[in-house]
Amino acid sequence: MSVKLTAAQDVEMFTSSLAAEQQRELARRLTSFLSQYSHLSDSYIIEFFTEDLWHTLPNSWQPVLQDLSYPQIADLLLDAKHADRRYPSVWPLSLLAFRATAHALAFPRECRRQRGGVSGSVKPEEFLENQSQSSLLGHIFRKHVKPKKQHEIRKLGTLVKGLCEQTDCSRVVDVGSGQGHLTRFLSFGLGLSVTAIEADHTLVAMASKFDGQLVWALEKDKQKQNCSSLVPVSHSSPRHVAGWVNPKASWEAFIEQLWTADCVTEDPPTPSGPSKKRLRGSECQERCQVVQTSSCCGSTDSHGSESTSQHQPSKNESEESSAAENIQPDYPDFVLTGLHACGDLSATLLRHFVSCPHVRGITSVACCYMKITTRENPSPPGLVECPAAPTPGQESPPSEFGYPMSSWVRGLPGHRLSYKAREAACHAIEDYIRRLREESELLRTHCYRAALESFIRDTRPDLRRAGIQTIKKAHLLPFTEYARLGLPRVGLPPGLPLDPQRVEAMLQQQGRVVVYFSLSLLLAPVVETLVLLDRMIYLQENGVDSRLVPLFDPNFSPRNFVLVALKARG
Repeated sequence: MSVKLTAAQDVEMFTSSLAAEQQRELARRLTSFLSQYSHLSDSYIIEFFTEDLWHTLPNSWQPVLQDLSYPQIADLLLDAKHADRRYPSVWPLSLLAFRATAHALAFPRECRRQRGGVSGSVKPEEFLENQSQSSLLGHIFRKHVKPKKQHEIRKLGTLVKGLCEQTDCSRVVDVGSGQGHLTRFLSFGLGLSVTAIEADHTLVAMASKFDGQLVWALEKDKQKQNCSSLVPVSHSSPRHVAGWVNPKASWEAFIEQLWTADCVTEDPPTPSGPSKKRLRGSECQERCQVVQTSSCCGSTDSHGSESTSQHQPSKNESEESSAAENIQPDYPDFVLTGLHACGDLSATLLRHFVSCPHVRGITSVACCYMKITTRENPSPPGLVECPAAPTPGQESPPSEFGYPMSSWVRGLPGHRLSYKAREAACHAIEDYIRRLREESELLRTHCYRAALESFIRDTRPDLRRAGIQTIKKAHLLPFTEYARLGLPRVGLPPGLPLDPQRVEAMLQQQGRVVVYFSLSLLLAPVVETLVLLDRMIYLQENGVDSRLVPLFDPNFSPRNFVLVALKARG
């Protein structure tokens, strides 16, 4: 049974709830549209020349697109809000329909009060006075925190606090807590009892260290009698646990993981001033209860990247983990949250929310869609493998993959999303629009890489899409220097002969490369919509209503959707 969701203070009203039938119809339209244009979403821009991608576009599209300026690409293709569209030529109806459908099917990425505002604004109003310090977040919570994260923890923390009030819960579990920035705000700023789980021991140590520094600052402010708005330290110190959240484990094992952490009696974090490094990494780590379980996905650090550290459990640890499956302690109710939980971790938290009677509410902010497991690609590149091999019968059934989660989407023809399509869904379309309007030199990077791919294939046909990684300030280099730096990274000599006429001919097609990339990027919000809608339908199939909130400013935080759901008491 679900309960009605209401907006928390300082949080934009939730997006309109779609009835179950409307959700399913939208999913049907999304899968039909994406399967029709999968040749765009599945293509790699570095193969623009080797696969002759330009001529895979409809013949009627090519002449009207090839001479567009970069600002025209932004205005006529990517920006759904741009009203004054002036076409340099008559566009075919099929192209107009493609653009209109892509914009219409994607969930709006801006809250209502942002719509119709100044397009291209990079930072929210809270940073107008100071580019790096949010005016709406207390100074004590801004230390070590970049502006993007300041914006996110303030907005999400306020929402979580509201859900706690609606569910009469004072406890929160923050999964993938990284360096603990959200955890500290929830604990010390909003007075909630928080247990934080993070897979990377180094990040857990940093979180405890920063906790100590904050306590030191609180004590200092207390002496000045200037912290009346802050919660007493003794009531707000968070609990940190270093451990994996296993996507294949039961909710009982998850609760046991939390129970073990909460049973450890810890003193409040030791006050530690900026110049008093009392909490060394090893000391912080010893103070945290370490619960070792296996996982198919690491959690995210403060920059949203996945942890890659792995722990090989001993025989005893494996037995303890197995025993935890049968334990159901009388654990208090709580709200579950995950800020940019990577890959399958977001799906795992939603399953625990549905299954576990102790989880009353959830706020889920996803990222790294390409690391989601699917039936076709159960081990996508970048996925952190389970440290221990699964026991017989433990393999995940199809319904346990990260996508699709819902029975409805799984039954739709054309629902499959390739690794490339899901990877593109993580791109920041607002940032690319800014680059186009500014005619940034960064736009030449794709053309450089596509041209280099041609020479790589000529020499080594077996090397397809070999990883070169980022070449620093590549857009400022002549192509010959870019190639000299890139070729050794794939095992080829830096002095490989490059036909200058052929190089020049490819570089002259930079405009076409940008147009093609923009066409594929137009599908990115549509893919993200399908992934998130699948999760909403999964919740609905399990009797829980949900809302999708465009909580963060998308110009500032591209993965800005928060999936919110509450359950009534059982």
